[in-house]
Amino acid sequence: MGAVVAVPAAAADEARRHFGGRLAFETDVSDVAADLAADVSGIVVVDSRSAESWAQGHVEGAVHLPTAEIAERADTLIPQGVTVVVYCWGPGCNGAQKAALEFAKLGRPVKEMIGGFEYWAREGFPVETGAGAVTRRSPDPLTGPVRGVFCDC
Repeated sequence: MGAVVAVPAAAADEARRHFGGRLAFETDVSDVAADLAADVSGIVVVDSRSAESWAQGHVEGAVHLPTAEIAERADTLIPQGVTVVVYCWGPGCNGAQKAALEFAKLGRPVKEMIGGFEYWAREGFPVETGAGAVTRRSPDPLTGPVRGVFCDC
């Protein structure tokens, strides 16, 4: 018996609850980039990293709000009624989950951008630096679709 089927897949109703639940808590860099490019209203992207990390590079159009400052500053920086999309460095960092928890404690709708800034940059989406320069990098061909081809997931 193969490793994949050694543990049977969940029943369909359990799978619907599980995957639907994950999508209620998470979004990915591609979906965030598409919504930002289309000027979709109702979302605010929040970078929860340090000032030094922010200056090194961040998602174009994001708001800088370190996790430790969310409780104190969220109401002045983030409009009510929007879905907050938080990110930190990447999948090896739980900073985005900590930031999401802080927004949830404030009663704000929130999602984590899985992959964080690492996958944002790897997929070649627009990046701002402390100098204000906006750059578009070539995506890493092993982590994102080549230009002109879309995942379409």
